[in-house]
Amino acid sequence: MKELKLAFESGNGILRLAPNWVPRSFCIPGRRIKLHPDDYYALGGERGGIDERWFASTTPADNGPLTPKDEGVSRVVCEHDELVTLRDAVEELGADLIGERLWNKYHAWPIFSKFFDNLGPLPHHIHHRDRHAKLVGQRGKPECYYFPPQVNNHGGHFPYTFFGLEPGTTKDQVRECLKNFTKGDNKLTNLSRAYRLEPGTGWDVPPGLLHAPGSLCTYEPQAASDVYAMYQSLVDNQIVPESLLWKDCPKDKVGDYDYLLDVIDWELNVDPELKAHRFMSPCPVRPEAEMREDGCREVWICYKSDAVSAKELTVLPGRTTVIRDSAAYGLIMMQGHGTLNGLKLETPALIRFGQLTYDEYFVSEQAAREGVRIVNESPSDPLVMLKHFGPANPDLNVRCSERNVLQ
Repeated sequence: MKELKLAFESGNGILRLAPNWVPRSFCIPGRRIKLHPDDYYALGGERGGIDERWFASTTPADNGPLTPKDEGVSRVVCEHDELVTLRDAVEELGADLIGERLWNKYHAWPIFSKFFDNLGPLPHHIHHRDRHAKLVGQRGKPECYYFPPQVNNHGGHFPYTFFGLEPGTTKDQVRECLKNFTKGDNKLTNLSRAYRLEPGTGWDVPPGLLHAPGSLCTYEPQAASDVYAMYQSLVDNQIVPESLLWKDCPKDKVGDYDYLLDVIDWELNVDPELKAHRFMSPCPVRPEAEMREDGCREVWICYKSDAVSAKELTVLPGRTTVIRDSAAYGLIMMQGHGTLNGLKLETPALIRFGQLTYDEYFVSEQAAREGVRIVNESPSDPLVMLKHFGPANPDLNVRCSERNVLQ
């Protein structure tokens, strides 16, 4: 693709991406992802409200029979605003884009990230581990949460997330809840524990862990999969269709409650120290004084998973810094404006559906290794971006949980 190679060369190994909006029919938008107020139902009421924006995605959204082809797949902005899917870009550029390590193992970009922005909580649900996901032709889905302060001006209706099950919960208790799925409220969260969500912190959510996400706007780096099943039948006064209980279940296992129990990683769910093992506070990438000398502050925000990781980078007002990483990554701007290797960086306050922006990019591995020069053109406003990386990030060789984590 001539236009794609031209964009890659003119960006010196950095691709600009277009906003990628995704609706969910079972969700009510929290209206914190900067989409214009008139556009949250731009795809029609039957498709549901737009409450997600996906980043650096080569993964189609699984939104039922009305889902158009390639919904959820990011587009690269080429010359004259021509759009090419990021999936095609990865296939065309291969190791030049994502690096030999990931290309040789996956021949694909194996993760994506997104904003999840719901006014209320989601049902207690689960993402399958690899061995269950393979039965329906998918990959398991580890994911991580981070709650950016810039998009959490309000907490929504229920800023608490249920994780796992109370220690001592039995499989018979959960089986009874699943059997009662069509009888109204199956009361599954009676067997769980909710944690208050705090902007500027996050959680690690391995596959097999039941979780009912709360109503903070959430940044979610995750494996390139949309596999899930809903185990809670009533949430925020909304009935969950039974079809979502059996979603991504092999046809010969539909109606088999023991199979649904097997999808649950039991030891993980009844961990009495679940918060200690899964909660994440920001962890400095380098000593604070050293970073400030370089005009920046960078922290790990997702670091307990080998499948995905993420950083938050702040460039101080009026400063210029060069940032080097060992792996390719996608980025989304959260605050401020400036340049990235000479490319425009802007943080729009409001975006129309279909409008192109300068707030999202994909940085190739070579460009990341050589170092990207970031200029904060504001004398007063910090420039803040979030960066999402693929599996086995070479820079994450020391667990932040074993270091001096900020509280």
